[in-house]
Amino acid sequence: MLLFLITCSFSFILFYTSLTLNPLPPWTCEMRLLFLCFWKNLSLNFSSFSSRMSIMKKNLTPKAESVEMTSEMSVLDLPDLVLECILEKLPPDGLCRMASVCTSLRDKCISDHLWEKHMKSKWGKIVGPSAYKEWQCHVASRKGSIFCKKRGLMGYLVNLWPIVLIRSSFSNFVIKKKSFSPVDSVMSWYLALESGKFWFPAQVYNREVLNGHVGFMLSCYDAVLSYDRRTDTFLARYPAHGTRASAIESGVTWDRLRAPPVDTSPHDLHISDCLNDLQPRDQIEIQWRRNKEFPYGWWYGVVGHLETCDGDANYCRCHDSDTLVLEFNQYTRGSRWRRTIVSRKEHREEGNEADGFYGGIRKLCSNEEISMWRKLWPAEVFE
Repeated sequence: MLLFLITCSFSFILFYTSLTLNPLPPWTCEMRLLFLCFWKNLSLNFSSFSSRMSIMKKNLTPKAESVEMTSEMSVLDLPDLVLECILEKLPPDGLCRMASVCTSLRDKCISDHLWEKHMKSKWGKIVGPSAYKEWQCHVASRKGSIFCKKRGLMGYLVNLWPIVLIRSSFSNFVIKKKSFSPVDSVMSWYLALESGKFWFPAQVYNREVLNGHVGFMLSCYDAVLSYDRRTDTFLARYPAHGTRASAIESGVTWDRLRAPPVDTSPHDLHISDCLNDLQPRDQIEIQWRRNKEFPYGWWYGVVGHLETCDGDANYCRCHDSDTLVLEFNQYTRGSRWRRTIVSRKEHREEGNEADGFYGGIRKLCSNEEISMWRKLWPAEVFE
């Protein structure tokens, strides 16, 4: 602006002096040509700038109109019931992507009732009450550690920084935390299982059989598991026993897993509540361990007849006897593992160091459990 005023004033002076009768110095002609060129260039630049602005205005106008048109309708404008139906159809990774769109969709996508369906569909058969208890303990420990860290940090800041700066830092911390799903949500539990970082308790059929341990056929042992998304299998870590370290088995498939049917530690005796109801041909699971230092495993068997009974159902009175015969038909006749006898009334842990120790008994009433054991039946009997 200042340059414009100077050039205008100087041009006017030159023009006024040119009207006088006094002769002008020779350099005035050059100055006149210089200013003429300047005004010419200035006018050309101004016209070029004006044309560019008009073109930009024309280009921006349809974009602005399109933005206004597209902003008239969005997913959030759908009725709640329609949006809810759409979210229910999304897979877990779709819900995660949708949750990152905006705050409103995030609050809907992390809802427990959406993730409970995915949790039950994928993890329901192998994640039971014991795994849920373990998750609750994990959540409580994380909440406690976050609270302690926050309190310690705030106490440190109080001694060093002004209260205004503390408030701003704390608000930023809260905002960042809100961008994640709540630690105690079903979504967090699902993602923790998927990541493999959360180890959960379950039971493994025929442990280490693929490693050559055929002695574990038709058994089911407790373990803690970690999921591997790359192979869609699990890493199983079995409880330590005696001086031996924990056994680890990799590549455990889904069909070899189940949730623990009873809330009994593998080191505790299960209290049998079905002994008086058992009769021949009933199918059962019984705890067994090699010695006192080993954890229990659950072994499949059936209730047999007494030696004094010929097996005729019309005359059988085995169910009235205090003696209960258990048979393990995966072993050959004459094998020491084929048959054992327990007491109905005074049954506790029974056995010895040579044959192992038999513990609690549970009756199999579910067709799903029975069919699972039949699928695992070996191609040939063992000695």
